[in-house]
Amino acid sequence: MELHTGLIEINWTSLMILINVFILYIILKKFFWEKIKKFMDDRANAVKDSIDVAEAMNKRADAKMADYTKRIANVEEEGREIIKDAKGTADAQAQHIIEEARMEASNIISNARTAAQMEHEKAMEQMRQEIAQISMLVAEQIVEREVSEIGQESIIEDAIQKARNASWQS
Repeated sequence: MELHTGLIEINWTSLMILINVFILYIILKKFFWEKIKKFMDDRANAVKDSIDVAEAMNKRADAKMADYTKRIANVEEEGREIIKDAKGTADAQAQHIIEEARMEASNIISNARTAAQMEHEKAMEQMRQEIAQISMLVAEQIVEREVSEIGQESIIEDAIQKARNASWQS
């Protein structure tokens, strides 16, 4: 009699692996998802605030430009020569102020994006390390004990308890 096995075979080991993966997913979602989401939202808000500050600085620069333009219009009555000098000075100052404001706004935005990217990479690296620690802890527990003697639930409960007591959570 010839035994044929199917392409996908379900046995107790496969079932336990699926249960372990599901439990690990729940643990990661419960302990880390909200922290990472909050961190990313905070960074997004910080970048948005930086952009708002830059836009406010641009508006002030535009208001100063408008102010200089009004002054130039009033000076026209005093003489063409005075107007010519005043306009040149006002335009140069306005352009300088606008250019400085744009450069500063660009620097703020660039720094905020760089900082956000660095924080994101740091958070992702920390999350990878923490997941590796949890995986190693669970694997160590499973290797140390036989599943048939103690039972899968006991191993998982011990791993969760050790994880709660570990310093990576705080």
